[in-house]
Amino acid sequence: MKIAKIISFLGVIAMTIALINGFVRGDFGTEGSWIISNPWGIVSLVDLYVGFIVFAMWIFYRESSWKTKVIWTLLLMVLGFFIGALYVYIHLMKSNNNWNRFFLGHHADDLKQESKRDVA
Repeated sequence: MKIAKIISFLGVIAMTIALINGFVRGDFGTEGSWIISNPWGIVSLVDLYVGFIVFAMWIFYRESSWKTKVIWTLLLMVLGFFIGALYVYIHLMKSNNNWNRFFLGHHADDLKQESKRDVA
């Protein structure tokens, strides 16, 4: 789990630097229109948003609160995998080195209860 924490933290740092660079040096109006006019730019956007949707499905599964689900998903759609890496890092830290807790969120408790029923 330590390696996953390091990788997700480095992802947050890399995305922070990339976003700051883009906001400071870029012109999204001009450069964004180039992306949309380029076939590989469209492929990249489709790829990106398919990734967002798949990642958001995991958020929706593991979170119990609708408010939390919607906020994380909206942030992901706006700020990209900066939020994805941050979400992973936060939940790795909260999981107490328990992979089931990390991947399943509140459903990890259901897993514990099922295994206790199986034993009884």
